[in-house]
Amino acid sequence: MKQNPLPELWKQDRTAYTCWLSIPGSWSAEVMAHAGFDAVVVDLQHGLAGNDAMLAMLQAIGTTAAAPIVRVPWNEPSAVMRALDAGAYGIICPMVNTRAQCEALVAACRFPPEGSRSFGPTRSLVSIGPDYLSRSRSFALAFAMIETAEALANLDAIAGVPGLDGLFIGPWDLSLALGIQRAGNLADPAMVEACDRILAAARKHGLVAGIYADSAAQGRPLAARGFRLVNVATDTMLLQRGAEAELAQARA
Repeated sequence: MKQNPLPELWKQDRTAYTCWLSIPGSWSAEVMAHAGFDAVVVDLQHGLAGNDAMLAMLQAIGTTAAAPIVRVPWNEPSAVMRALDAGAYGIICPMVNTRAQCEALVAACRFPPEGSRSFGPTRSLVSIGPDYLSRSRSFALAFAMIETAEALANLDAIAGVPGLDGLFIGPWDLSLALGIQRAGNLADPAMVEACDRILAAARKHGLVAGIYADSAAQGRPLAARGFRLVNVATDTMLLQRGAEAELAQARA
């Protein structure tokens, strides 16, 4: 039977490095997953994939040891349940601003009596195993994105929701919400303070702290600070950077 490798990594206090997928396609997803990332995130919020592409991408990621995660488009129960039924090992949910919204996210990830998830893990019963129901807790990780001033104000209440697995920082939206002049600037003092607050809340409540970075150079210091789910690449950005670098070398 398959195991979700992420909880074991975190038990060892190790960081899981991820790649974000915005290109809708099984082939690019398979290539990125084979690169050796601990987890690969299918982005349904700002990426270009829909539900049909998501299924093919999860199947492609499943040819590797990487844990497939889905960022759902919004905190909506059917989107969460559909991704988990299709074989996602975890959910990253955007714009979780209140305790009630976080409770709704967790409920959608948990079967009764712990939650309200409807039974129908069509692909998960095949891709993970026929005992999926009894082991679903470790294959339905719930991460709430903290990316607004309201979420920061409600941080302790959100982090205290039973069944939540982690807090995930969306630095672009959070920096905009904090009025930071250069969006996504993790070095801005206000962002440093906000990240430290989120890290502290995660530690207090026994949660995994995650964050989006766009490179290894940006991600490694974040891991050293205590973030244990760190994105360090995106498929689109790698494609752009690689193409531009090769063309520049050719023209030089």
